[in-house]
Amino acid sequence: MATLPVPAEKLIAQFGPHLNFAPQEGFAGRDEPDKVVETHCCFCGMQCGIKLLVKNNKVVGFDPWMEFPFNEGRLCPKGVQRYLQNNHPDRLLEPLQRVEGVGFKPMSWEASMEKTIAEIKRIQQTYGNDAFAMLSGVSITNEKSYLVGKFARVALKTRNLDYNGRLCMVSAGAGNKKAFGLDRGSNNYSDLGKAEVIMVCGANVSETFPTLTHWIWQARDNGAKLIVVDPRVIPLARTADLHLDIRPGTDSALYGAMLRYLVEKDLLDHDFINNHTSGFQQTIDAVKDYTLEWAEQVTGIAKEKIAIAAEWWGKAATSFLLHARGIEHHSKGVDNVLGCINLVLATGRIGKPYCGYATITGQGNGQGGREHGHKCDQLPGNRDINNPAHRKYIAEVWGIEESEMPSAGYTAYELIEAIHRGEVKGLISLCFNPLVSLPNNNYVREAFEKLEFYATIDFFMNETARHADIIFPGSLHEEEEGTVTTAEGRVTRIRQAVTPPRHARTDTSILLELAKRLGAGDKFSYNSSEDIFNELRVASRGGTADYYGITYEKIEKNMGVFWPCPTMDHPGTPRLWEDRKFATVDGKAHFNPVLYKDPGEVVDAEYPVVLTTGRVVSQYLSGTQTRRIGKLVNQYPEPLLEIHPELAAKYGIAQRELVKVITRRGEAEFPANIVETIRKDTVFIPYHWPGRKSANQLTPGTLDPISKIPEFKVCACQLVPLRKQAPSPQESHAYDSI
Repeated sequence: MATLPVPAEKLIAQFGPHLNFAPQEGFAGRDEPDKVVETHCCFCGMQCGIKLLVKNNKVVGFDPWMEFPFNEGRLCPKGVQRYLQNNHPDRLLEPLQRVEGVGFKPMSWEASMEKTIAEIKRIQQTYGNDAFAMLSGVSITNEKSYLVGKFARVALKTRNLDYNGRLCMVSAGAGNKKAFGLDRGSNNYSDLGKAEVIMVCGANVSETFPTLTHWIWQARDNGAKLIVVDPRVIPLARTADLHLDIRPGTDSALYGAMLRYLVEKDLLDHDFINNHTSGFQQTIDAVKDYTLEWAEQVTGIAKEKIAIAAEWWGKAATSFLLHARGIEHHSKGVDNVLGCINLVLATGRIGKPYCGYATITGQGNGQGGREHGHKCDQLPGNRDINNPAHRKYIAEVWGIEESEMPSAGYTAYELIEAIHRGEVKGLISLCFNPLVSLPNNNYVREAFEKLEFYATIDFFMNETARHADIIFPGSLHEEEEGTVTTAEGRVTRIRQAVTPPRHARTDTSILLELAKRLGAGDKFSYNSSEDIFNELRVASRGGTADYYGITYEKIEKNMGVFWPCPTMDHPGTPRLWEDRKFATVDGKAHFNPVLYKDPGEVVDAEYPVVLTTGRVVSQYLSGTQTRRIGKLVNQYPEPLLEIHPELAAKYGIAQRELVKVITRRGEAEFPANIVETIRKDTVFIPYHWPGRKSANQLTPGTLDPISKIPEFKVCACQLVPLRKQAPSPQESHAYDSI
């Protein structure tokens, strides 16, 4: 993490002209910036505060924003380098059209708009409105998330809209709604600092949310015990008091056995259970046979370690449970989330100081992006699109009849299946790269090749955009005003630092122009992002994600406001449930019975090894941004196959030898990285790369039946050593697409 304890002269000597902050006297050869803009990082859900330095309408560096209360100036490697993308030579600067046999050629904005509108109308008139779909990213502002949801339903008039949060947070969201009636982590992260026990489940915090580690370390300094659940000895696990090296896909067995232990030893908060929850008896009945011995056999974790974890959790006065994609990217991701929540509820560790539960948001606005209506089944304020009262309220806000509001459509991966079936013929996307992000991506590629028309809005040419008929050059994070909601539930301000270069336009202006040309301009008459936010406030009013009492001015004054904030005089809600009134119909927190099920794919004689996937510290999502920043590329230039020495020896695999990994979807070759920090029956590949280096060539399209999240974390594979050393990343052209 980036802090500034080193003397400036030492930093200058080490980094020279590439140093991105200046001592008071300034650097020779670099003028002072025209302005310093306080805003936030564009990457993960921590949304760390950062000051961008601007010169001649270009971001030229950064300063730490010490006063922002979450990160207090700290930044991870991605945050330190994020400013470099602003002036990148790959930046899309004008609309492009794909010409068969030629490639992409520039075209005017007028021609690109006319072509797109004509194709939308042709497809919808021929096949119906739902034959044209939309996919959106979630590393965008709340204003744009809201706008995308309204644009799809009011301008495109399609039910088929979804977002790449479907690959991220939806299992957590579904579990939170089932248990609490509301989808948000219960506390701000400063509560971590005084928790007696912290359990981190399926979250590689040090690499994927590095600035969050400060609050965990603060707790350790105060004597807290740290439990880490992960099949790998991730960096956080190296300092943990207890590492539970779980077999991928068996999480709910672990949490069920821990719950049974709490019941057996009477390590329960009976007052909380009796007065503030429902469903406890059915939940403990579901785990009555989940002995420590059974759990050891299923999870691969020694029963003694499971007992210690349950004992520490049960006896603590304060505790905090954190989880992320490691337990959510499963065909039973919602069950895994509910298993964690059951442990929190059984011990009454919620709604109190230094006690909490949180789902760590992976994307930049993964929290706000799942609240305001660009999910296929959702309307603003986290309302249900199939609920008549919810539909009626939002229809009134939007100025349409309730009967005009489409119903729920397909989720992201289901849209790909619908394209294959011929139900969906056209698509527009915004800041989403499904050809890298979605599982079974050879199948995804075939779907994009079947589309009659595809348009995309983005600021770099990503792998999916290469299949587009029209590419609109959109805006970076720092090129529009707006808000984002952090993983804590804190709504913060994104300030425009620069304007889009050359002929690029803001994403918002592109969507508004398309809406106007589709005949819905009167429903999209905004003059600013603040206008959109003010409508969002009204649309969210009375919903579970209520932003009505939040204004730009209030955010500025308080460095963020935690929702729910239902009235103008409400201060916001940093800690949920202190009044013990939950957002469920009966006002109680709900236990949910969880019966263990095998993952969608289990190992067998043909595919004997478990493959799991994830992230590395220097890369982000599909790599569209981070694979263009040299220092981040150098830190981790290509995907490696992590494999335990004993498993490597079994196959005769040496360090950096090429290994062919085969699953039921396809095969790919990766250099071996032999490490002792992974289970002996499991291999790991990071997923940020495209083409022949893509881990998602191998992963299955198995979906959780509730959240419809794909099972990225478990698939069965074969390993075939190729008996040759891997070339260097440069020689292997690791970044080329197929």
